[in-house]
Amino acid sequence: MPFLNNLQRWADERPDDTAVVVAGKRLSWADLRDGAQAAAASSTAPVTVLAQPNSTKFAIEFAAAVAGDRECAVLDPTWPEALQDEIVQRLGCGVDQVPGSSRTELADGDPASSFLIGLTSGTTSVPKAFTRSRRSWQRSFEASMEFFGLSQQDRTLAPGPLAASLNLYALAECLYAGSEFHTLESFDVGDVHAAITHDGITRLVLVPTMLRLLSERGLLGCVDASGVRTIICAGSKLDARTLEAARRWAPHATIFEYYGASELSFVSGAGLAAGAPFAAGSTAIGRPFPGVEVRILDDSGNELPDGTAGNISVQSGMVSNGYLWGDDGEALRCFDGWFTVGDQGYLSDGVLHILGRRADMIITAGKNVYPHEVELALSSVPGVASAIAAGMDDDLRGQRVVAGIVPSHGGVTATQLKTGLEDVLAKDKRPLQYYALDELPVTDRGKVSRRLLLDWIAARDSRVRHLV
Repeated sequence: MPFLNNLQRWADERPDDTAVVVAGKRLSWADLRDGAQAAAASSTAPVTVLAQPNSTKFAIEFAAAVAGDRECAVLDPTWPEALQDEIVQRLGCGVDQVPGSSRTELADGDPASSFLIGLTSGTTSVPKAFTRSRRSWQRSFEASMEFFGLSQQDRTLAPGPLAASLNLYALAECLYAGSEFHTLESFDVGDVHAAITHDGITRLVLVPTMLRLLSERGLLGCVDASGVRTIICAGSKLDARTLEAARRWAPHATIFEYYGASELSFVSGAGLAAGAPFAAGSTAIGRPFPGVEVRILDDSGNELPDGTAGNISVQSGMVSNGYLWGDDGEALRCFDGWFTVGDQGYLSDGVLHILGRRADMIITAGKNVYPHEVELALSSVPGVASAIAAGMDDDLRGQRVVAGIVPSHGGVTATQLKTGLEDVLAKDKRPLQYYALDELPVTDRGKVSRRLLLDWIAARDSRVRHLV
């Protein structure tokens, strides 16, 4: 792992400084180094499976699990036990459930060797597994530190589960940079506000749904976030209301959003400086990261011209090694050195515009509609706090576009929504049905789920009301 040599350095130079804080429990650099060294020395297996909630123990055991040339698979502890057992079985013999009597040195292994077994999220079927080299994350650290900015004076708070790649990467990046990392045992708005106020947090890493809750409730509760200088969001596009609330709540913060994928790492991103104007409803997701080249290719690998949608394809040193299992030939494709996960988008004057996953695309009456486009258009309509679109089975059209709306204060009608979309979205992309939602349907990792929206509608869930 490319942070262990640096961890040794910080422990030697700044042994008593804080390295990691989890729900108020603190590890110094010396504590983390010594704990990880002891755990690594007691381990015999080349592969470690970690399936634990957030804790200081997690940080120690993760560092130990990637010492030397060892590998670590981080599982969501909320996954069913049978699913976790299946993954352990697939990883084969020589697996520790925790770092377990050879003496493994707490140092980085061969840069080309695999250190991380990544798993796509899933609760009912076995997720796909891919591997990453130590070099790929070292290059990712260098790119993200340059793009987002990270210094040893920063205090980063990533309040989501460490089993999620966004937060696990934030932990590792801070260990690499010698910067203080904070998280919680579980996400709680009050606990996040308390950490920001009392721990001097300068940097937030989180998904948009979390940022929305923190910003709106922070404004209502007069929680001071003026010390936050950087906010990094990923997982979905920032909607106008979330962005506006975040800028009021954290007035000195540069707000970054980026596009990437677990298999590709960082692809493109953009930062909105405090006070800078922004365009609501845009599909733009910024320019490529340092060290990344982006092309739009068709399904035969041919490059497409500016403004033409196709497969977002990248060349960089941050791409994963590929899959251990679950590769259907479509999830991660390579066109003569250009890699894609099938996300669709286009380039315009060097700026990447993302339309969404091919798998999410709605085909209605022979037309291709990306939910992402519909959601961005709806987010610009007055009275809409947030929106989600999906394709519902339809005997006549194949699928029909439906939308779920979380209304802002005062609510909204279907007529207002239809009128609001007239000038911003083509007629054949507009929803045929609208539903008012009490809340967005999200997974346990805070990501908006279109499948869950359809389930709610089918079950006549109490959180859904048909708008007519």
